[in-house]
Amino acid sequence: MNRTINSIIDEIRALEKELEALIATQQTDFMYKFEGTKIEFEKAILAKQKALKMGLIQWLSRSSLRSIASIPFIYGMIVPLSFMHLTIELYQAICFPLYKIPKVKRGDYFMADRQQLPYLNILEKFNCAYCSYGNAVIAYTREIIGRTELYWCPIKHAKKTLGTHKHYQQFMNFGEYENYHKKAIKLRSELSNLDNKNT
Repeated sequence: MNRTINSIIDEIRALEKELEALIATQQTDFMYKFEGTKIEFEKAILAKQKALKMGLIQWLSRSSLRSIASIPFIYGMIVPLSFMHLTIELYQAICFPLYKIPKVKRGDYFMADRQQLPYLNILEKFNCAYCSYGNAVIAYTREIIGRTELYWCPIKHAKKTLGTHKHYQQFMNFGEYENYHKKAIKLRSELSNLDNKNT
């Protein structure tokens, strides 16, 4: 990996930290704070939010026929999502200790906070929880598979690939054969120390 790629990765990490700081500022702007796992809004804001809550019957009456027709297809995705979640949990529990890969922390991906928003009705809260779960399963699975690929096959594709995981830029270039096995062992070693780097 050349110096330019490393400097870009460093810039990305710096931007991620800046983004976290901006999100913390936004938290102040929207006047909420964390009390353990509960989110507390200031009283004035809380009253305004509750006033905006739409009743379930009113909300359903405003739903389009197309939205209602899609319900079985949307909620039917719970079957493959749950199956993926279960199997990736089993895979990680069995294989990661064998490979000495640090386990991906579930809590970094699965969030349950939108149901605390007082301006959402029960169906909106359910939909938010469902979408959060689906996206969390995909992101969690992606990180587990990304770590697996880093361990077993840390080689970039010949063509540019869209949507690569965060470990991909560490991979060796396509056709970079010199010292391939030594470099792969080094990457595996760095992967086994991943938790130490992130703390």
